[in-house]
Amino acid sequence: MKTLALVFALLAAHAWAGKPNVIFFITDDMLPHHFNFIPGVERKVLTPNIERIADEGVVLLNQYTVSPLCTPSRYSVLTGRNPSRANNPFFKETTEKNGGQTHVEFNTHILETDESLPQLMKRAGYMTGFVGKNHVIEVQGLKRFPDNDASAKDPKNQAQLKANHDKVCQGVREVGFDYVDRVYHNNPHFLGLHEVAVHNMDWITGGGTEFIRNHHDRSEPFFLYFATTLPHGPVNATSAWNANPLLSAVGYLDEAPAVQPARKTIPERIRAAGLKPTDDACNLLWMDDALGALLDTLEETGQLENTLIFFFNDQWMESKGTVYQGGVHTPGIVWRKGGFPVGKTCDALLNSIDFAPTILDAVGGDYADAALDGESFWPYLTQGKKQPEGRVLYFELGFGRGILKGDWKYVAIRYPEHIANMSKEERVRVLEEWNANRRRLHIPIVTEDPAKPFSHLTAIPGGGHAEMPSTGTEHYPGYYDPDQLYRISRDPHEQVNLANDPEYKDKLEEMMREMKKIQDALPGDFGL
Repeated sequence: MKTLALVFALLAAHAWAGKPNVIFFITDDMLPHHFNFIPGVERKVLTPNIERIADEGVVLLNQYTVSPLCTPSRYSVLTGRNPSRANNPFFKETTEKNGGQTHVEFNTHILETDESLPQLMKRAGYMTGFVGKNHVIEVQGLKRFPDNDASAKDPKNQAQLKANHDKVCQGVREVGFDYVDRVYHNNPHFLGLHEVAVHNMDWITGGGTEFIRNHHDRSEPFFLYFATTLPHGPVNATSAWNANPLLSAVGYLDEAPAVQPARKTIPERIRAAGLKPTDDACNLLWMDDALGALLDTLEETGQLENTLIFFFNDQWMESKGTVYQGGVHTPGIVWRKGGFPVGKTCDALLNSIDFAPTILDAVGGDYADAALDGESFWPYLTQGKKQPEGRVLYFELGFGRGILKGDWKYVAIRYPEHIANMSKEERVRVLEEWNANRRRLHIPIVTEDPAKPFSHLTAIPGGGHAEMPSTGTEHYPGYYDPDQLYRISRDPHEQVNLANDPEYKDKLEEMMREMKKIQDALPGDFGL
């Protein structure tokens, strides 16, 4: 095995001449206590591989996402643009319905006609690969199952699952990915059959390791977008780490993948580390094992020393569905063998739109003519450069917008007139339709009360499930205030809204002007 690895290494060094492979490892809905590599976090989960790349690489302490929700966060990563620039018909229809106000949520899809990171990587000479969760690239023509409770073993249903998966893979190829396999088009609950509403991390990982192994003797470097479905729900053992290993997005597999440590060892290893094997902890180790399998495969094929790894969580689950810190602030990692001149940590203010230009800088790609909103942070990692003072980070989601400048955070909430003045009858209809679909999919109901106020994300009374943990004044006293101003160093959890305090009138106006400058350069209107 060592001899074979040496041969692979010599071949790789000759073929790439220093141009690195890139893996973008994106997770889904991690919580603060999942980040063992952040100082002060109480250790509750076992994540040796994530901690390894954090220790050997650089931790991005001030990494943020523009839009803390699955779809728009991924849009910002794969395009380098703010999600309100989406061009898909559904997004444009929503904007028109809202009187010109853009409404960023699960509706910002990447089209074949959009310039994207995989296309730019291909132009830079890269083979591109995609495995795991999609939830951002538009795919038309998927067939719906008439009965969510039908059997996945029915040959007709098995064939339809496979046909839908093939169509999804083709749609992902059309935006610039060469190799596409093992894809969940959406979260497991939305595959069409309740029986297959489970995670299969091993199945996804098998696609990633296959791509890496098949690539070792090619003449070009690779870019792999590896998207886990974890730790997003469902989180219970029988739908996640201890689910039937034969169940996947294509239905029942002929045999269980064997690319990660056996699932039965997961609770054993957690106990051996002195931790409790909760479902949360088991799912995190299962996900961490996926990263370990990729690292092992890179080493076995002689590609580890020439690979750059970005680790990013799409949003912090603490306040998902809002532009509060508990949603937008999601520390990341960049790893390469030998580390970076910047050291173990980078404290630059970074946003998810910055990944595309940074990756392109790292590989020598040309993006001068690309309409990217992000800024490359590659010089901060590799050249000893400091970020210029005064950077403003911008956030957008649902009816909310936010900016972070230095010590100050401004949040604005604006509901379009037809939503702010929605009739009681319309509220009842909207909520009944929403809840009926959730019952069909066996997903918990948030509320039955149509009089509940809307969340920041959706025009559904009481809010949707995604933003439930952070909706309302119980979590954020200023939640329903249209203008909110926070001093983050003193109030990191945004509990004291200073917008109505006369002492901070000038600061509020300054922050509103900063946001308006950004808004004026983006599509749509937002009342400031």
